[in-house]
Amino acid sequence: MKIYRTKKGVLLDDGGTWQLLQEDWDTLICAPKLQQALSEARREAQVVADPQAVLDRELLPPVGRQEVWASGVTYLRSKSARMEESKEAGGGSFYDRVYDAARPELFFKAAPYRVSGHGQPVRIRRDSNWNVPEPELTLLLNPAGELCGYTVGNDMSSRDIEGENPLYLPQAKSYDGSTGLGPCVFVSPEPLSGDTEIRLQIIRDGRTAFEDRIPISQIKRSFEELAGYLFREMSFPHGVFLMTGTGIVPPNDFTLQPGDEVHITIPPIGTLINPVTD
Repeated sequence: MKIYRTKKGVLLDDGGTWQLLQEDWDTLICAPKLQQALSEARREAQVVADPQAVLDRELLPPVGRQEVWASGVTYLRSKSARMEESKEAGGGSFYDRVYDAARPELFFKAAPYRVSGHGQPVRIRRDSNWNVPEPELTLLLNPAGELCGYTVGNDMSSRDIEGENPLYLPQAKSYDGSTGLGPCVFVSPEPLSGDTEIRLQIIRDGRTAFEDRIPISQIKRSFEELAGYLFREMSFPHGVFLMTGTGIVPPNDFTLQPGDEVHITIPPIGTLINPVTD
């Protein structure tokens, strides 16, 4: 079951049956049992004959008043990349230690107004020369810290800024247009299979400039562990999105350019496409 946030309301795709739910997005996703709330909302929903027209003209990022947080160094490849980029600054060992530590790395990524949806541009910082997308499975957690859905995340990152000094992480990660989410929230009573793949493709001048894929089984930490640490001393009255880290890192000689297009696919959620600007 997929839910899309649109200007007209919440668009529900239940395996080919499309309905427009006249529900407030924030109220709906904060329901203690989202699957049950969706079933109840369907009873008075309007059937949509042409859902693609609604998606083409009315689609919004799947975020209302939710903050976006992120997890770092949760894949072995991410640990290696962070150590490489920061070794000259003497910060490489920090990433090695956090990968094996009991406490995960968690950081604030974006306020809702800094989130780009499907088809909307993400940005590279003008004061950075080494920028990459980080494709991430992203969790939707309700106010109780319970996992209630999944979406696709694009964690834009300035690798040279973070590599210069680990204390520059907020500047490397959080800025206008640094976050992509979408195109929908996937709601399922069953957890995603470990062989679910995250796939990244970067298109430049009509050709593939980079592509890779990785199964989510490669993540080191459980979703419950990450959510548990995030909610230890913080409350999220409207719920929160939590990116779970990346295992796909382009080579060190690659950097995004204005005009590139980032495609991130996670079956069965869908594909998030973001053009790149500066």
